[in-house]
Amino acid sequence: MRHILLSLLFASMVSSSVVASVELDTAKRFNLDPNKAPSQNFDLSNWKLTLPELASKQSAKALEITKQQLSDLQQLFVHPQWFYSDKNTGALVFVAPNEAPTTPNSKNTRSELRAMLADKYDEPKNNFVVASHPNANEYGAIGGQLKATLSVDKVSSSGNDKKNGAFAVVIGQIHGSDNEPLKIVYRKLPEHEYGSLSWSYELNPEPKRQDAVDSNGKKLRQDIRHNVFGKYNLRQGASDPKDGIKIGEIFAYEVNVEGDTMKLTFTKKPGSDKPIVKTFEVNLAQGNYQGNKVDLGYKNDWMYYKAGVYNQCNTNKSSSDCQWRGMEAGDYAQASFYQLELKQ
Repeated sequence: MRHILLSLLFASMVSSSVVASVELDTAKRFNLDPNKAPSQNFDLSNWKLTLPELASKQSAKALEITKQQLSDLQQLFVHPQWFYSDKNTGALVFVAPNEAPTTPNSKNTRSELRAMLADKYDEPKNNFVVASHPNANEYGAIGGQLKATLSVDKVSSSGNDKKNGAFAVVIGQIHGSDNEPLKIVYRKLPEHEYGSLSWSYELNPEPKRQDAVDSNGKKLRQDIRHNVFGKYNLRQGASDPKDGIKIGEIFAYEVNVEGDTMKLTFTKKPGSDKPIVKTFEVNLAQGNYQGNKVDLGYKNDWMYYKAGVYNQCNTNKSSSDCQWRGMEAGDYAQASFYQLELKQ
């Protein structure tokens, strides 16, 4: 028995050493310096940041750091709890607890970047469109590319496994004026060693029908989910998704909107001799996604990229039924980005 325990301990130490080596190699590949602030390691000049705390004592809104504040190389914005450089690798760390101030239209907390192509939030030039948009020249860009290399370090320790939002975090998005043509989600059940990576396309009904339901009571603006590594909807007792991704394991995603087409690339073991790559393509202008006639597509919509940690766990029983027992109890989500590149 003693020999078995020693073997397990040794295997664990070797595994931890390998993970640490991969982290340091990845940090070196992207020239990260743990002694520098996020804005010194990453180009944050076209992003604003939302954090999970009150903007002020007089406000119920989540704190927002403007594009100008975030990219100011004199002030070097860092938040010691929610947004900082990892002390060993220089990776950009995002953290969001299960319960904290949120943005007005969400029940979920976030430590998340929102692309800002202009200085004013509400002007068309702040957002991008697909090539066939009828007024494409009024917007800040046609398409664009978002590349990220990261690890998910933590998902909530509490939640209802029957809810897909439980134990889950969104790590990248394209958001439209109302709906989301893309959400990239990582989810891991507590009893599993591996988590699952998936992405979803949200059907985009006409504006007056956004909150309507069909004859079966289903919302028209539902998510159509796609597995990448593992399975997004696992329940307690399901087999460990060994084709998935472990907590702390580095992987990558690339979102490239060219013309009217959204091209997605997901990579396990990036930078290695044997990367595992999966790709997807969606025509964002076409509509009628997978035969859903209610979907108008995003030809006439404007969009923007988001990246970071959008925690899907909250204390609402209908969505994820998670708890808030504090950070020490593990009721939070965290991710570390080694690469974050926006080209528009």
